[in-house]
Amino acid sequence: MAQVCVLSGGVGGARFVRGLVDVIGAAHVVVVGNVGDDDEFFGLHVSPDLDSLVYALAGVHDEQRGWGRRRETWNALDTARALGDDETWFQLGDRDLGLHLVRTKALRAGEPLSAVTARIAAALGVDVRLLPATDHRLRTIVRTAAGELSLQEWFVRRRARDRVEGLRFEGAAFAKPAPGVIEAIGGASAVLIAPSNPCISIWPILAVRAIQAAVRRARPVVAVSPLIGGKAVKGPAERMLRSLAGGTAPIHVAGCYDGLLDGLVLDEADASGAKAVERLGIRPTVTRTLMRDRRAARRLAEAVLEAARA
Repeated sequence: MAQVCVLSGGVGGARFVRGLVDVIGAAHVVVVGNVGDDDEFFGLHVSPDLDSLVYALAGVHDEQRGWGRRRETWNALDTARALGDDETWFQLGDRDLGLHLVRTKALRAGEPLSAVTARIAAALGVDVRLLPATDHRLRTIVRTAAGELSLQEWFVRRRARDRVEGLRFEGAAFAKPAPGVIEAIGGASAVLIAPSNPCISIWPILAVRAIQAAVRRARPVVAVSPLIGGKAVKGPAERMLRSLAGGTAPIHVAGCYDGLLDGLVLDEADASGAKAVERLGIRPTVTRTLMRDRRAARRLAEAVLEAARA
């Protein structure tokens, strides 16, 4: 079986990738992960989307909390808070901190992010090939009435309360794809875009010019809408699409990937928007997209693979 290449953000994307692996096996999946929301806390390099992918595929993701690791403890953060540190708004558990310590040490020694990510994934028993979009510094900056904010400052510290007026991707003009990314896209039997927030999870990947060019050359390219009934399951996707894409119907999701898509998989609750998508020359596939459990994630993966074969 030929490999598929998935462009993915964190939590929702990780669930989809896990379902895909259950269907076709880890050897046939390559994931290009978002690094636009990477940041530094306590002097440590944190890669939230890459880590969500690794934790989910390793089976250590905290499903109840929706992020981080299971059976986490918070002693280091409690100590920092007691000592008056002002970065404790970003929740980093003790197990999570261990990973960030290893990553930061390796990066400071000159090891590229792609190599560190591969080593961490292998150490946690992840067989899927996971590639960061780029080894270069790429950061999503959110424009609001309060000024420009880092993605984590806007999303976590300010709880996404500021209306998003625009985004920019700092470093994108100079960022080069990480080793293996262009080959993975070009050699894939299908490029799949996970049900991640288009604006802050997929746009940063596509902001790397060579990646977007490779996706434009690829066929087929099939995206999964992250919305159900025009609403986000979790996170700010709904509000962001209203501000940046003009609405939350399937046609607005498709518009986020202007000129890239051959197919769009949408939820049954959005079936009324399928014809508008079809008029764009994009094949709509209507199915159940809510991934309540691994069985549902496998069912969605099967539907997406079938859409890619259509």
